[in-house]
Amino acid sequence: MRNISSAHLSVTLVNYLRQLMVGMLLATVGSIAALYAVAQESNTAATRTVSALIITSEPNAIIWIDEVRRGNTDASGKLALTKVTPGRHTMRVRANGFKETTTALLPGRRTVTVKLLPTTDKAELLFQQAETTREQAKNDADKGKAADLYREAIKLRTSFPAAHVGLARVLLDLNQFKEARAEIDAARRTKPSYPEASAVEGRIYREEAFTDESIRSFRRAIREGGGFQPEAHVGLARVLEDKGQFVEAVVEFRKAIDQLSDSEPVIYQLLGAAYEKAEKKKEAIAAYEKYLQLAPNGSYAGAIRSILDQLKREAAGEQIIP
Repeated sequence: MRNISSAHLSVTLVNYLRQLMVGMLLATVGSIAALYAVAQESNTAATRTVSALIITSEPNAIIWIDEVRRGNTDASGKLALTKVTPGRHTMRVRANGFKETTTALLPGRRTVTVKLLPTTDKAELLFQQAETTREQAKNDADKGKAADLYREAIKLRTSFPAAHVGLARVLLDLNQFKEARAEIDAARRTKPSYPEASAVEGRIYREEAFTDESIRSFRRAIREGGGFQPEAHVGLARVLEDKGQFVEAVVEFRKAIDQLSDSEPVIYQLLGAAYEKAEKKKEAIAAYEKYLQLAPNGSYAGAIRSILDQLKREAAGEQIIP
């Protein structure tokens, strides 16, 4: 077997790394909430962004901008966001033990302080515990504990759409698709227009191999979100890839990237893979290089460098023999 890189990785090994990495990444992208949690806010801002926005609240508070999770405040209660586009936004803040709040983020504001009030609402506290348990779950037993916590919260507050969607995410991860769809239906009974619920429904249908239903749900999520629903755009891109529509998948991945303002390098890897399948090697190379620019020490950086080495040699006309 001939070597293809300075690291002496064979073509066969590089291809194996590509397949393994894509599988792992797709599992990550399966819950866009997990992606938001690891947003790379310390990276250089894109040209379309403005100076840093400093948010101050409770320590370890979760911050959403326009329903995109942008990170957690530090031990002092601060979070600096460098990738917030100009204009009016909606900011949601949640911290364990406090009442969640949503507020308008007005244009031109560079510092924002959000004071949260402690809560004794048992349903809210159980929901917060369920969310933390789900996000930190390492196995099915942990996911089962999260599901039980969501159910306890719902028993105390029958109209709790966010808890129904959280439970649907857990049940999806546990491959309990029928039960997961039932939770989406329950969420919609209280909140008929719910972009996140529709996006999760699309993922459920995709896992069940109901392609047409999956596409309808993702498109509904995008429509309900006024065009802004990165989880649905990523999900739709994956379904289009399943159908062999790689060019159309690229369009959807790019929409997700734009909406996340380059805060999620992982999508550039998925974009690169889609370009490869569309036989657009130069574009694939550019996407992979963008991943490395944003996450040079990322979990998949080594594998992507190996893939890049192979693609560049192929683009240069060098014959690669496995």
